[in-house]
Amino acid sequence: MKITLKDGSSKEYASAMSVIQIAADISEGLARMACAGEINGEVVDLRTVVEKDCELNILTANDPKGLKVLRHTTSHVMAEAVKRLYPTAKLAIGPAIEEGFYYDFEAEPFTREDLDKIEAEMKKIIKEGSQLERFSLPREEAIRFMEEKQEPYKVELIKDLPEDAEISFYSQGEFTDLCAGPHMMNTKNIKAYKLISSSGAYWRGKSENAMLQRIYGTVFNKKEELAAYMEHLEDIKKRDHNKLGREMELFTTVDVIGQGLPLLMPKGAKIIQTLQRWIEDEEERRGYVRTKTPFMAKKDLYVISDHWAHYKEGMFVLGDEENEEDEVFALRPMTCPFQYYVYKQSQKSYRDLPLRYGETSTLFRNEESGEMHGLTRVRQFTISEGHLIVRPEQIEEEFKGCVDLAKYCLQTLGLEGDVTYRMSKWDPNNKEKYLGTEETWNQVQDMMRNILNHIGIQFTEEDGEAAFYGPKLDIQAKNVYGKEDTMITIQLDMFLAERFDMSYVDVDGEKKRPYIIHRTSVGCYERTLAWLIEKYAGKFPTWLCPEQVRILPISEKYAAYAEKVEEALKANGILTTVDNRSEKIGYKIREARLDKIPYMLVVGQKEEEENLVSVRSRFAGDEGQKELTAFIDSISKEIRTKEIRQEENWEEVKA
Repeated sequence: MKITLKDGSSKEYASAMSVIQIAADISEGLARMACAGEINGEVVDLRTVVEKDCELNILTANDPKGLKVLRHTTSHVMAEAVKRLYPTAKLAIGPAIEEGFYYDFEAEPFTREDLDKIEAEMKKIIKEGSQLERFSLPREEAIRFMEEKQEPYKVELIKDLPEDAEISFYSQGEFTDLCAGPHMMNTKNIKAYKLISSSGAYWRGKSENAMLQRIYGTVFNKKEELAAYMEHLEDIKKRDHNKLGREMELFTTVDVIGQGLPLLMPKGAKIIQTLQRWIEDEEERRGYVRTKTPFMAKKDLYVISDHWAHYKEGMFVLGDEENEEDEVFALRPMTCPFQYYVYKQSQKSYRDLPLRYGETSTLFRNEESGEMHGLTRVRQFTISEGHLIVRPEQIEEEFKGCVDLAKYCLQTLGLEGDVTYRMSKWDPNNKEKYLGTEETWNQVQDMMRNILNHIGIQFTEEDGEAAFYGPKLDIQAKNVYGKEDTMITIQLDMFLAERFDMSYVDVDGEKKRPYIIHRTSVGCYERTLAWLIEKYAGKFPTWLCPEQVRILPISEKYAAYAEKVEEALKANGILTTVDNRSEKIGYKIREARLDKIPYMLVVGQKEEEENLVSVRSRFAGDEGQKELTAFIDSISKEIRTKEIRQEENWEEVKA
């Protein structure tokens, strides 16, 4: 048989050979480093026997696919260590993930001290250098095998497999785990690993299931790579909006108010206000008209829209449905049904379309407690919501306009390079979740795909992520921990105009159904604020800062001049404060830097005599003395153009 290698060269063998044997034939060093093989693009175990011509790549931990196998094997080593130290712990699942691995256990919560003990036990296991051996059992025998080991979660996983399935296991020393693999040959090559954290996780991600304890860890090929990753994690901690946003007094939460109901403090509220005013002005410039609609409505509205059938569990319902005399209301989870009735107040002509409605909408969604986090997923939030009522021939142009607005917002905020685009489609295997027919869904999805191709956007496609009434373009971004969220959505709706009896009189005098485009421009303001905190580590672009300038008089003698400078800045719309404390100037500068203020203006005798300010910035340090009017012109332009100044390296202020 002929084996074609990654570099294009080939090897020929007279009989079948395992992947590890071929690796050893190529190089003993390669065999020692090998984690897995890749046969015709499929990652396989090193024990896999090759019996016919193929393309073969030997994967080491220097390859992402090989590194994934190393991480998966390390998760098994961690599980063995846990079982040694905590014999009553029950095993759940333990996959490799993008930046490491995790394993879920039914056990008491793990402390940092517990993780350190587990790490030490892992070191012993790795030193033992146990071989990983693969074997398989028929389904019923596999069930009995795991029942004898008193591993109920493994039994449940096996029972979910087909009746005729052959179930594979991997053993290492006295430890055996249910696993499809692939895995490394032994544990000796695991060197640079670290257990990161532990948290609760529902079995199979469902809140009605048992709460398990999840241990996160990571492993790399080299200790230097692990050290760099740990440094990266330290940076993440500094950027985590849930921590940094509270330290900066942008938002807080209070138990007696409730989970998922954050309080925006004055600084955070100012940033949201700045974003909101910018978005509303930009939408008006692009032809949007504004509405203001109620925060709640009767159940009847949501029955018409079909949200009651498809989305009721995610809504806050007010009133007793079982009591026929009780009028039932619900807080709105979206604004669209309200805006449809604004549209319906008069008969529209084809000349009136497209009609673009925009609203800064406060919405309410009954998120599960385990899903809520900081500002990224909350129960009450504000969104830059809009609905475009369009004729069929206007769909592409208007959809492009929505994408252009979203991209403009991302560019202005400096976030465009941090997003990916996903076309979210229906699930053809679960049709009861959606309105309409397969033919209509395919037609509209083809329409959206063509529009995106015409725009030139690189996008992926995902089944099952559409709303029940239409496909979406979801603009996705990851937080500092790598979790992906939808930031901005643009959606085609081909059903709700009929449900709400919306129409327009066409050029031929006939009534026609419009199409509807649901969209956000910057998305949810709270989630966007969280994104910005993490992106800039709290050092926002000047135009977004709740405090743009802090004036620092050298002594009390110059307080009057500081107030004069403050007055001039505020007259130009610049957010300014004065630090009149009786502290040394070096201390005041350091405090301003810790507060991430973009500009500090030091004022003393010379500045007062010559109408100057001594400028220190977050961007370049000491920028020297400037005329007050020149500084005002400069910062005003920076704010007006929404410039994102890059920070430069400069020496720390000495005490």
